Amino acid sequence: MSLLSLPEINFQRPSAQVQFGIAPKALSQWNSTIQAVESGDEASISILDVIGQDYWTGEGVTSKRIAGALRSIGSNPVTVNVNSPGGDMFEGVAIYNMLREHPGHVTVKVLGMAASAASIIAMAGDTIQIGLPAFFMIHNGWIVAAGNRNELRDLADWMEPFDAAMADVYAARTGIKSATIQELMDKETWLGGSASVEQGFADEVLDGDQIRNGGKSQAAAARRIEAALRASGLSRSDAQGLISNFKSGLRDSAGNGGLSDSAANSEAAVLLNFLYQPLKG
Repeated sequence: MSLLSLPEINFQRPSAQVQFGIAPKALSQWNSTIQAVESGDEASISILDVIGQDYWTGEGVTSKRIAGALRSIGSNPVTVNVNSPGGDMFEGVAIYNMLREHPGHVTVKVLGMAASAASIIAMAGDTIQIGLPAFFMIHNGWIVAAGNRNELRDLADWMEPFDAAMADVYAARTGIKSATIQELMDKETWLGGSASVEQGFADEVLDGDQIRNGGKSQAAAARRIEAALRASGLSRSDAQGLISNFKSGLRDSAGNGGLSDSAANSEAAVLLNFLYQPLKG
């Protein structure tokens, strides 16, 4: 298919304070260690992190980074390896538009997960491949908000055009009616490898020998703890702050500064209590 047959998404971030976040379920189910087996035969771009700024790694996958990679590739074909739980939709849309306009053939390989904003990026492929155990996840935009009932009603109306724009992209790529796509987004739909091909979200199944499991990282562990804390009811900022304080306490026990022993023990108790809550049933 031609990228030009896909709709351009024409909206911009209204202010720096507006951020779309990662759905807790996507974060908890994401295996960040899944990577591509490098062949060295093609120009490639790796999208193996959250979309936009990431608290634990300092950056994540940004449109600025992808723009630089595409400039170096020029008009040549490019392979985009994806394993991401999503993130900032505005960054995802910007990356989608860049790939959509790339003059060379774009092959997208979904290695583990293409959720939320990452699923929009994946739609820009001329050819989309997905691993059998990999997933697409589509849903309505997910944010954390605060305000009175009138402000929250206004926020829901403000978000609606963004969801409609995403639905148009999925519909154009798959051939599924937009109303049906919106129903899938409303209930947050997960599609495995075979189902993704059957429903038009991907063109073919990716050979398993092109996917490998890389090493674990401290950032990956921190994200999994964050997901468990958020599932227990904490806000994203509170969960991140609690983990950061706990890590500071561990550093203090090694004599590197941070919380006192008593404060570190208190943070550890709170952290473990929240992690234990989902298991109590």
